[in-house]
Amino acid sequence: MQGGKLLTVFVCLVSTVALVNAGDPYFYYTWNVTYGTAAPLGIPQQVILINGQFPGPNLNSTSNNNVVINVFNNLDEPFLFTWSGLQHRKNSWQDGVSGTSCPIPAGTNFTYHFQPKDQIGSYFYYPSTALHRFSGGFGGLRVNSRLLIPVPYADPEDDYTVLINDWYTKSHTALKNFLDSGRTLGSPDGVLINGKSGKVGGQNKALFTMKPGKTYKYRICNVGFKSTLNFRIQGHKMKLVEMEGSHVLQNDYDSLDVHVGQCFAVLVTADQAAKNYYMVASTRFLKKEVSTVGVMSYEGSNVQPSSELPKAPVGWAWSLNQYRSFRWNLTASAARPNPQGSYHYGKINITRTIKLANTKSVVNGKVRFGLNGVSHVDPETPLKLAEYFEMSEKVFKYNVIKDEPEAKITTLTVEPNVLNITFRTFVEIVFENHEKSMQSFHLDGYSFFAVASEPGRWTPEKRKNYNLLDAISRHTVQVYPKSWSAILLTFDNAGMWNIRSENWERRYLGQQMYVSVLSPEKSLRDEYNIPLNTNLCGIVKGLPLPTPYTI
Repeated sequence: MQGGKLLTVFVCLVSTVALVNAGDPYFYYTWNVTYGTAAPLGIPQQVILINGQFPGPNLNSTSNNNVVINVFNNLDEPFLFTWSGLQHRKNSWQDGVSGTSCPIPAGTNFTYHFQPKDQIGSYFYYPSTALHRFSGGFGGLRVNSRLLIPVPYADPEDDYTVLINDWYTKSHTALKNFLDSGRTLGSPDGVLINGKSGKVGGQNKALFTMKPGKTYKYRICNVGFKSTLNFRIQGHKMKLVEMEGSHVLQNDYDSLDVHVGQCFAVLVTADQAAKNYYMVASTRFLKKEVSTVGVMSYEGSNVQPSSELPKAPVGWAWSLNQYRSFRWNLTASAARPNPQGSYHYGKINITRTIKLANTKSVVNGKVRFGLNGVSHVDPETPLKLAEYFEMSEKVFKYNVIKDEPEAKITTLTVEPNVLNITFRTFVEIVFENHEKSMQSFHLDGYSFFAVASEPGRWTPEKRKNYNLLDAISRHTVQVYPKSWSAILLTFDNAGMWNIRSENWERRYLGQQMYVSVLSPEKSLRDEYNIPLNTNLCGIVKGLPLPTPYTI
């Protein structure tokens, strides 16, 4: 009898999944999420493993593939994965954040099904619940171009994933208790490259091997928690070719500032003396620099790397100037045959301007963070479920913040922060950072054009400085201290989507919000129905599903 029920659920799941795109190939994975012990900084500690791996396995896909992952949660608390940078067109159900999904209960499993529709590029996945990300569970996620779509460079000899991140030696539970008690985390204990920390002159096993004369692709992602990291390779230039799903103008760099949540793809040619070289990742904009090294080896070499490391840049003005050097490759094709530059975003009229100012305050004796005076808290019922079941008024209020924040915000209100945005409108969002720390923001479900970043406060006159021709289409944007950054995008992807600080301490303590983008048609042309395997919780637990959308 139980087997019959499981078969019925599986058939229903496949039927729902088939709506995504039955004509594209399917790839199936099983992930067992468990605790384990590792010593990334030399001290044994609890980490989160996926199929026994730390970091987790690389997820290798191609544009439009159907990816089906059955996740078994063997931890002792609820858990979710999110897929940073994947847009989940018409399908926020698969986004894997607390505003859209009930967590996977301990001891159970849940099957994700998503499709990187019309996307290519370098991304990563990670746990979105609590502070699980601080113990691992993250891994690389690449989306390759289809064979019929040319890429603007020759095929590399190999394709490597480089995950860099800051790290703490305390468990995610201990760190969560710190934040829940009103304390802050302070500076990280170290930095990792692919889950390892190396020492100059130490017995460091090579992370990557290159053949002399060959060119390799390195996908560099900052999967950390709060620190911008500068990445560099002894004696080698890095040719930047792709950033968060966009082909870019191919300039050479000695080092790259990779802000939290960002991914760059570079080409590195083995054109130096055949020996070993250090890769270096070091924190930026902290009072004390923390760094690590990893070894890149030329094939057959036993010559140890030089102990003289390339120096990191100083100050954030250098970083801002580097950011301004990044440009969209207008003639290259991305996931579709048409050139990226065929989309003239700079000629579209802005219909709405939303300014988001990050805020820090003390609420009931504890530090909280927020946007425009509201510190977000996740209700027991996910926002998307409450909305889909037409029970929003019992869970949250829309538009508790204004598009223009108060000039000075001194207090925070703790409640769900959800903003309505009209479907298919072209919107300008300005992130304003009034603090002395670096900020990094991410938007789920979309890519946007990061058109400007400048010191000071934003005014409408600043639009004359926007890059309206070849700003890069991406999903994260950094905001420098006492500065602002502006993005432009069309909200054409119906669903409930998370805007969040990529500083996970700030995000956990409320510096995030959601945008609700509803199609008035309630049609499968604009948004998929709730998958039949969706976990229901909160006030919708046990309720029958609403009438499904039709075409």
